[in-house]
Amino acid sequence: MDQHKVVTREEWTAARKALLVKEKELTRLNDKLAAERRQLPWVRVDKPYTFDTAEGKATLADLFNGRSQLIVQHFMLGPGWDAGCVGCSFGSDHIEGALVHLKQRDVSYVRISRAPLAEIEAYNRRMGWSARWVSSFGSDFNYDFNVSFREGDAKVTYNYAEIDYPGVTEHPGFSIFAKNEQGEILHTYSTFGRGDEATLVTYFFLDLTPKGRDEKEGMEWVKRHDEYEGTTKASSCCAHEAAE
Repeated sequence: MDQHKVVTREEWTAARKALLVKEKELTRLNDKLAAERRQLPWVRVDKPYTFDTAEGKATLADLFNGRSQLIVQHFMLGPGWDAGCVGCSFGSDHIEGALVHLKQRDVSYVRISRAPLAEIEAYNRRMGWSARWVSSFGSDFNYDFNVSFREGDAKVTYNYAEIDYPGVTEHPGFSIFAKNEQGEILHTYSTFGRGDEATLVTYFFLDLTPKGRDEKEGMEWVKRHDEYEGTTKASSCCAHEAAE
């Protein structure tokens, strides 16, 4: 970084304006892509799914909590795990502040993991999050949406491709659902892999800095927020918003 080219303010402004043209092109392309995403066909979800929640059993329809749109974060926390996935935890830290705003736009947000509810709640208390988090333990939900795999499977489907069993039963992703006036549940979109990177605001800011992400092997530097040097584990109980 010390060897970076240093120029006059006029030269810098000219270079910055040239880059701005490309940034605007990317913004317009992203708007176009978002519009195309909204035009994707939908799939009716007829299979009944039941989840364990702090308030008792709930259906997928219940998770909408009176709204017509639902975002599901497929959070990697399998039965018996000591802690949730570091990457999923990194993403969840960013999402917390958006919850109140999503509700104003007719959107509910929920995390779903295959771990039993007691294990989810223990990790949730540690992290101090407020988003609703339910268990799909005993349900086919995670398997049907291709984010959980059974040990012993030679091939699995993830990110719309058949791959060798990845060596871990849980994978991350997001799925979006809508509920129409007839009460039908429609699956509208799912994204996996780097498809959720836009939720990671830390990367947005790092990409603005001279050193950028400064990563050697992806997210090797990321830790759970209470594992960085100088931090402490959350001591307060994080109850999700019961009324949501």
